[in-house]
Amino acid sequence: MEAMEDQDYTYFDYDNDTNFSYYDYHTVCDKEEVRSFAKVFLPIMYALALVVGLAGNSLVVAVYIYYKRLKTMTDVYILNLAVADLLLLLTLPFWAVDAVNGWELGVGMCKMTSALYSMNFGCGMLFLACISVDRYLAVSNGAAARAVRRRHCLLVCLLVWVVAFVLGLPDMVFTTVKHGVVRKSCIPVYHTSMARPTKATLEILEVVLGFLLPFLVMIFCYSRVARALQNIPDVTQGKKWRAFKVLLAVVGVFIATQLPYNIVKFCRAMDIIYALVTQCEVSKSLDIAMQITESLALSHSCLNPILYAFIGASFRQHVLKVMKSLGQRRRRYRHRNEPPVEISLNSHSASEDTTTFTM
Repeated sequence: MEAMEDQDYTYFDYDNDTNFSYYDYHTVCDKEEVRSFAKVFLPIMYALALVVGLAGNSLVVAVYIYYKRLKTMTDVYILNLAVADLLLLLTLPFWAVDAVNGWELGVGMCKMTSALYSMNFGCGMLFLACISVDRYLAVSNGAAARAVRRRHCLLVCLLVWVVAFVLGLPDMVFTTVKHGVVRKSCIPVYHTSMARPTKATLEILEVVLGFLLPFLVMIFCYSRVARALQNIPDVTQGKKWRAFKVLLAVVGVFIATQLPYNIVKFCRAMDIIYALVTQCEVSKSLDIAMQITESLALSHSCLNPILYAFIGASFRQHVLKVMKSLGQRRRRYRHRNEPPVEISLNSHSASEDTTTFTM
């Protein structure tokens, strides 16, 4: 969990031009402002993401399980994306409590929660790339590639989950509960001899696999899809423009939510390698920027159902069926448990006789 990886203090050794968080350095940077900001900001953002994201992604999973068949490869990828987003969102209550009170759930839960977060965050980004590739193949090759895509779909899904599991392994291995000066923290702890290269390598790897690769794949595939749609003669101009708007929304939301977060992650990696941050205020600003941009990146899990599922006409019809079914069940339950209602026909005075009847 990147946002809460800050220590109680950062120790700067200006003589050796380093700024890694160990307790044998000379100049102390108190992070009380960072912790105070996190205690208020992160629980609010995580609560919003949890409520909205759980509702949207749970509805996607429910529709695919009970109402809509997995007819296309994109359907399979969207279902896997919703599952990854749900698993990611379910870790947020633990991080919200950690932001307020520190980590009090032990080393085992610390490792598992950190690994689930990293695994499903990366998994979601990779499934976004898979969706863009499948849409590109569907438009460019049509029915010729349908059998090949279907045959390799499960293999691709398995490969994505394996890669995501590998991304979560470092958190499973290195993350532990560290007793700081003020509170306990669930953070990665590396051996002194390997701390700098390991942390920098992991940060850059996450940027490449979690952002740069999906981004390049999406740009390539959706630009080709847009070009192919433009050259299809039997599609009306209105339908083409609606399809283009969807593509622009998908790419635009991905850039708006993920680019700031990955820029901050890349800056942190460069700081680890080249020791760029040597001032306390800059270090605190970087920590707060990480909290804000990571919360923004998490919002993509809430927007995925809208971008990849609800925009489809057939899926919207299934969603309406789900909502109608839930409404009917609620009405039946309410009528079953509704007590008799007494209505007074004459109640001008408490002392007057009143006539009532029961519905």
